[in-house]
Amino acid sequence: MTKTLLILAAGLGSRFGGLKQLEPLGPSGEFIIDYSIYDAIRAGFSKVVFIIKKENEKTFKETIGKRIEKYIKTEYMYQDTTNVPSTYKELIKKRQKPLGTAHAILCAKDKIKEPFTVINADDFYGQDAFLKASDYLDKIKKDHYGTILYQVQNTLSPTGACTRGVCEYKESHLVKITESVIENKQGKIIATPQGTNDEKEIPRDTLVSMNLLLFTPDFFQILEEEFINFLENNKHDLSKVEYQIPSVIMYSMKEKNKTIDVIPTTASWYGVTYKEDTAFTKNAISKMVEEGIYPQNLWKK
Repeated sequence: MTKTLLILAAGLGSRFGGLKQLEPLGPSGEFIIDYSIYDAIRAGFSKVVFIIKKENEKTFKETIGKRIEKYIKTEYMYQDTTNVPSTYKELIKKRQKPLGTAHAILCAKDKIKEPFTVINADDFYGQDAFLKASDYLDKIKKDHYGTILYQVQNTLSPTGACTRGVCEYKESHLVKITESVIENKQGKIIATPQGTNDEKEIPRDTLVSMNLLLFTPDFFQILEEEFINFLENNKHDLSKVEYQIPSVIMYSMKEKNKTIDVIPTTASWYGVTYKEDTAFTKNAISKMVEEGIYPQNLWKK
């Protein structure tokens, strides 16, 4: 089956202090994106679509693009406001940040007509996650979507707090996602739902979402429909609110009778949430190279 990898790479990386998607972390100058694409190709994906900011296109094409395009079909789409209905365009003129992860996915609508996996550009997901994603998409059922979930203990930044979608599920089906700030405090993992002060200790094996999501193309219709609702509900102030994927997933479950299948992975997450995370992630990748999980140079012929 034809499968596409959709990479969300339009984020500003404000906490990191730069375009963190293009920070060299591998022994031969590889970015985190390189490892995701390498794992995706090994798992059977045949196309990659990048969602980027237009001003970063040249940089992406001259770095990651020229490295991978000989191994996998590579396309680019911009996260911009061209798909915002005219009624709301004036309301977002002064906005500086992208409109959110759900909007980023919607920007790929015209490029994807097959089952696809969504990932963040600045997250290292691991080989096991891509193998499970590929297998799921090969067998995906009508009215089902999927999400690869990680044990929260395998997703923590050594530097500070991070945001994770804490998941509740029943019989391997997602029930609820709660976007939460996660911190490791004195050996305890503390989750605080966004917008609250309700701190709660959670078990180390609690499953959380890292935005590794599995869809069929009909998801774009749901994204479009809910996007109008989002714009209308926030038309009084669209300067900072974000159209985020967890809310659309919940909408697809409640209003469209979609089932979200939960697929746990044993993989560990690595990333660069903060600039200080760079050394930690470099060391983790170096160790995997030493163990033979990845070659010294991913794209050497």
